[in-house]
Amino acid sequence: MADLRGFDANKVEPTTAFDPIPAGKYLAVITASEMKPNKAGTGQFLELVFTIIEGEFKNRSLWARLNLDNPNELAVKIAQAELSAICRAVGVMAPGDSAELHNLPLVIRVRCKKRKETDEIVNEISGFDKRDAVTGRPQQAQTNTPPWRR
Repeated sequence: MADLRGFDANKVEPTTAFDPIPAGKYLAVITASEMKPNKAGTGQFLELVFTIIEGEFKNRSLWARLNLDNPNELAVKIAQAELSAICRAVGVMAPGDSAELHNLPLVIRVRCKKRKETDEIVNEISGFDKRDAVTGRPQQAQTNTPPWRR
């Protein structure tokens, strides 16, 4: 149990549901990072929290999980490639700690994906670029195809 004395919901605006943001490129920074164990207990992943720093979706957060310690060699290889892209985007080529990647602007490429289990549309980070790769507003595909089918 947690002690909630002193909290009054009448004095705090409630949170609202967050709809997925549109697919596109957004300027962001890594605001938190942590190694966490995977579900199977056979390895760990680096969880990175990205916070958008400008535009309509400023202060929205998205997460990336990099399987840096995993028995699946392909998962590790993919995670290392993603980490390499992040390092290149922020200009820190050999970080000794994930905190060295924090608060350095980079562009995240965001896509919309439909979850198979729930049909819910969610965001997924699909790539990382240097800061000069964005021009302000998200660059969205002009198509009638739903975002999760692009």
